[in-house]
Amino acid sequence: MGASRISQVILVLLIVALVARTHGQTCPNQLGNLNVCAPFVVPGSTDATPSSECCLALQSVDRDCLCNTVRIATTLPTQCNFPVTCGN
Repeated sequence: MGASRISQVILVLLIVALVARTHGQTCPNQLGNLNVCAPFVVPGSTDATPSSECCLALQSVDRDCLCNTVRIATTLPTQCNFPVTCGN
């Protein structure tokens, strides 16, 4: 493989790493914006409907970010040997 080809491969790898790093930093920021939803999700809350601000914050979260976070959160009790049974 020539030096030019190696340089191109390295450049592509750097771009992929940068995109992955940027996406990784974006997800926590997007999830942090969901703090406006706390009054709706905290146990014992009397708020039956999320605010429009909460809904907008949720809609701004990347779908992959949200789904991965929910997936990870649902596995935590098992991974931490903390059995949880949730009801309605």
